[in-house]
Amino acid sequence: MEHQLIDHLFRHHSGKMVSVLTRIFGLKHLDIIEDAVQDTFIKASLSWRKQQPENPEAWLTTAAKNRVLDIFRKLKTEQKHLPNINQGTDAIAINELFLDTEIEDAQLRMIFTACHPKLDPRDRISFALKTVSGFSIKEIASALLTKEETIKKRLSRARKAIQQADIQFKIPQGKSLALRLDSVLEVLYLIFNEGFHSNRKETLIRQELCSEALRLAQMLLKNTLTRTPDAYALCALMCFHASRIESKTNADNELLDLKHQDRSLWHFPLIQLGNSMMYKAVDTSEFSFYHYEAAIAAEHLKARTFEDTNWKKILRWYQCLHTLQPMLSHVLTMAVICLQTKDFTLAESYLSQLKPEDFVQRAYLYYGALADLYTATSKPKKALRFINLALECVGNDLEKAYLEKKKQKIQSKNGKQ
Repeated sequence: MEHQLIDHLFRHHSGKMVSVLTRIFGLKHLDIIEDAVQDTFIKASLSWRKQQPENPEAWLTTAAKNRVLDIFRKLKTEQKHLPNINQGTDAIAINELFLDTEIEDAQLRMIFTACHPKLDPRDRISFALKTVSGFSIKEIASALLTKEETIKKRLSRARKAIQQADIQFKIPQGKSLALRLDSVLEVLYLIFNEGFHSNRKETLIRQELCSEALRLAQMLLKNTLTRTPDAYALCALMCFHASRIESKTNADNELLDLKHQDRSLWHFPLIQLGNSMMYKAVDTSEFSFYHYEAAIAAEHLKARTFEDTNWKKILRWYQCLHTLQPMLSHVLTMAVICLQTKDFTLAESYLSQLKPEDFVQRAYLYYGALADLYTATSKPKKALRFINLALECVGNDLEKAYLEKKKQKIQSKNGKQ
């Protein structure tokens, strides 16, 4: 039980402690700060076996602060730079940094640091998950389908980039805020997508990634500087998608598409929250791709049944989205929508613009769409060929089982067993 409590606290509070202590001691000491926070949790796991403190979070915060000071006192070259947090005005100022509002401010500073444009795009997600969200290197590697050594290198690169570029631990102001905020929103969007469309072999959905991305997005909305229409739209999008998580698999842990999901399992409070955020998001003259994606997700949620889905409206939103941000994945999705409206000619036209290598790890989606097209147009031999190609390159076990069921239906139509 103690281990579960400590794991929970580490995930939810280590990012807070790292952020606040970084604000006190500076980004150049981030390695030492992270080690100190880690040591604090190890100490907690030993100490709490005998007696759990009344306020675990306060205990951890104080212990982490003291642990950092212990380490800094051993670094003689840094002694002259240390604030005297044990007495006087410095003590008051430091303690105020541990108030809830100041903790949130420190975390926002860390988010902007982690998502800085001068960091390699591949490194931003790893660095954000480590410093802001408290994910371990092992967890990050698992979430991103990457070796632990690769994550270590990314984190090291990010730290070096911060030092070399002399990145400041602050929320940007003025004209630079918009550009920097775009980078933050992109990282949060990618974290959520990795959770919602997991590439992991055994797990379709990583709910902790979705929850963390949503938490950080909501944190942006608490600050007047970062409370923008785009941030509201992204948060609405996350709420809409997250509301369907429980319905994406059945009791046998089988993947269910929208047509077969139990809509009574959709989480209404999250839909309501998404709607309220969407109302605020559209208070602008320009819509971002977060706006259009949220509008698409909302259309699916409006439909009482799959048959009630307004596919024409969804196709229009996708066309707007593709005009704003041309992507091959949008073309593929528009083809799939045309299959729903039985506009097979337009569906084939969209698919003819694509190649399997356009989608790398997700090439199975392209092959699956072709299989659906040929199934719908009564060409089961072609459908079978493409469903087999989809099965050859799918990595997730649940999605593989889903495609196997499709194959069985195609075989029955083709007169094969």
